[in-house]
Amino acid sequence: GIIGSSTRIQEVLRMVARLKDTRTPVLIYGESGTGKELVARAMHFRGAFGARPFVAVDCGSLVPTLIESELFGYEKGAFTGALKSKQGLFQAADGGTIFLDEVGELPLELQAKLLRVLQEKEVRPVGSNQRIKVDVRVIAATNRDLEAAYKNGTFRKDLYFRLNVVTLYVPALRERRSDIPMLVHWFLERYAPGSEMHVASAAMRSLMQYEWPGNVRELENCVERAVALGNGQAIDLGDLPPSIATGASAAGLPATVPTAERTTILDPD
Repeated sequence: GIIGSSTRIQEVLRMVARLKDTRTPVLIYGESGTGKELVARAMHFRGAFGARPFVAVDCGSLVPTLIESELFGYEKGAFTGALKSKQGLFQAADGGTIFLDEVGELPLELQAKLLRVLQEKEVRPVGSNQRIKVDVRVIAATNRDLEAAYKNGTFRKDLYFRLNVVTLYVPALRERRSDIPMLVHWFLERYAPGSEMHVASAAMRSLMQYEWPGNVRELENCVERAVALGNGQAIDLGDLPPSIATGASAAGLPATVPTAERTTILDPD
């Protein structure tokens, strides 16, 4: 489930509902830690593709010299250590969805080969002369401005327009602060199930005022830390990281904290 009841996250859920049964390429924008992969998974598993493969690829973590063989596979003997043929990630996703996370990190050479795969709907494994047909839906994600990247020459313009058929923006946590109490209680249930721990008002106020540069991922780490350090009954200001407990500014924020309910948003319809 995608957690939240704010207007911004409901907009995301409505887009997911519209796109879940289509084969249209989608480019998901958002800062690191906002939950871009969660949105991609929702788009896949809630719709007609739910029983088919979903393959997530972190383009930023792939070793540059191995990206091509990882994505497109390789034949036995194609390079030192290739003792047997191996299927690539595009073949593994055949019939389903491939999620290219941080697609902006791909080298230009690989961008050209990815564009060919998207256009021709076929891959050529490293060391092979044969092309293999693949039928995959492509969802890409990035925390970079790809429009600026193609204008300055670090991302292919033709690949940008091939991926950017539909754009979906995932808001930063500071743009949907009203969801913070709901998310906090969701993570409490995950890391302290059945404990009925509560959050002191001062601690919740600090959580609401913090800017969250690491977004939902940082909030989850914060709650996990507080559960580990807390007394098992309540999370107080002293259980929060110092940067959150002391560095939050209350300027422009309400003095009261909205009541949180333990809610999972499963479908916008």
